[in-house]
Amino acid sequence: MTASIRLSNLITRSLSSRAAAHKAMAKAALFADSSTRTRLKRYNHHIEKAQQLEARALETAKRSVGGAL
Repeated sequence: MTASIRLSNLITRSLSSRAAAHKAMAKAALFADSSTRTRLKRYNHHIEKAQQLEARALETAKRSVGGAL
């Protein structure tokens, strides 16, 4: 069981890191040298991706805790 818990922790951290990267890209998109429409489109894309990754990380964490009990 400990191996699966370690693996899920690694996956959760990886997903969280990717979500943080997408948040950073979203912020960077706001200051890019592009039209307002393009900046907003890129920002929304990266925020949506970050939210999806955070949801997957939360789901993975819940599954690992539930499996350990």
